[in-house]
Amino acid sequence: MKTRAIIAFPKFENIDKINAIRNKFDPLASLIEPHITIVFPFKSELVTEEIADWLMTALKDFRKFELELCGVSKSSNGYGNYLFLNIQEGCEGFLELNRLLYKDILSEYKSSLTFNPHLTLGKLSSNELLEDAYIDLENMDTKFRTIIDKIAVEIIGENQESIIEIECNLH
Repeated sequence: MKTRAIIAFPKFENIDKINAIRNKFDPLASLIEPHITIVFPFKSELVTEEIADWLMTALKDFRKFELELCGVSKSSNGYGNYLFLNIQEGCEGFLELNRLLYKDILSEYKSSLTFNPHLTLGKLSSNELLEDAYIDLENMDTKFRTIIDKIAVEIIGENQESIIEIECNLH
């Protein structure tokens, strides 16, 4: 059984700024590139070919879209204390991908969590550290722009590393 997620890896010209923040605040920074999760991690025995064929069919008419990120927000819940880079443009594209991908062979894995697309900048060990990080970054007004033209299915390895299993181009 494999643990997988479906994600997008935005490619920004100024991605070094995101990487510097993640290196400071995100324990997963060295294990996975900056990304936006579309389908939350799920465990399945689906084979690669089955997922690849299904993705090709599910996304045959889905078009690439523009993405702009700017501004920082924070969230504390049962999963941890998170620092997010907010989506200013392109949120609807991710919401539609999420709706499309939780159908058919992935419908049983649909999470009860509300899908709120974002790019994680950090996961902090306490609320106090989250507040400090947020205060440090709350006035950051850098814009990050790109085109989302590809998504990936990743396998989450034993040490939380990202192993790309499938890449699917958007038209």
